[in-house]
Amino acid sequence: MINRKFKRCLITGITGSGGSFLAQHILTKDKKIKIFGIYRSEGNKKLLKNKRIKLFKGDLCNLSKTKKIIKKIKPDLIFHLASTANVRQSFDLPRKTIENNNAITMNLLDIIRLEKINPIIIICSSSEVYGKLYKKDVPVKETKSMKPINPYSVSKAFQDMLSQVYYECYGLNIIITRMFSYVNARKDYLFQTAFAKQIVEIEKGKKKYLTHGNLNSVRNIIDIYDAMEAYWLAAKRGKIGGIYNISGKKVISVLNYLKELKKLSYVKIRSKVDKKLLRPVDVTLQVADTKIFIKDTKWSPKVSFKTSMKKLLNEYRNL
Repeated sequence: MINRKFKRCLITGITGSGGSFLAQHILTKDKKIKIFGIYRSEGNKKLLKNKRIKLFKGDLCNLSKTKKIIKKIKPDLIFHLASTANVRQSFDLPRKTIENNNAITMNLLDIIRLEKINPIIIICSSSEVYGKLYKKDVPVKETKSMKPINPYSVSKAFQDMLSQVYYECYGLNIIITRMFSYVNARKDYLFQTAFAKQIVEIEKGKKKYLTHGNLNSVRNIIDIYDAMEAYWLAAKRGKIGGIYNISGKKVISVLNYLKELKKLSYVKIRSKVDKKLLRPVDVTLQVADTKIFIKDTKWSPKVSFKTSMKKLLNEYRNL
């Protein structure tokens, strides 16, 4: 089995919800690796104070500045997590979402092509690229055509396809991961996180009702620890040119997830629809086939569904 070792890891969007968790996770997995991050907003910067982490403030849309930073770092591993990632917001800001996500990926890959530093590049794509799925399509395989149905997923499909081109045409060492729904307490617009945050506010008497959007979507759910371990193993063991679905084993509707979360509350939770949270078009079925990823990396989720929910609620209770 492949088991790569790395010395200098770059995480784009490191102060974001996923990037900050990933940096912390890697520190526990490799006691010698140095982590570098490019960030645009402060985000979770305060959580990244560690002598093995060095941060560079910069906008990946700025080609020349990004090139200087990457030439200085000379990474042998890159996790490309930076993106404008709020699906609901992308309907209101389609141009901003698409232009940003396209430009940052184009710049990153072209800098690597021109500078010839040849790192392993993990392109963190999304299950959103598959668009609307039907019962006959699931569990969805990586060979399924991409049919994005919102501005965010259009940008992720571009990133995904562009990365495939840079692998095929220029020989970049690219691995693409398509992450399905995961629990992340630092990303408050995810449905799981939004529910947990509101439940804690209701427990503290700061809010009367939990508001939500569409509850009919059915998803795979994975804990943040398992998601970050999957990213790490993709880099360590994944095949160059590989495209991998990553998801948890648990399949549940958003409605039933909310019901289960309510059971863990200290008080009775009443909920109602907020029309502002409804999407003009929604993905209602996201269930993944992860056999290829598991075969190549020997990854398997470790955190149980109930433990993950308890962790999420407790993170907000402790804030």
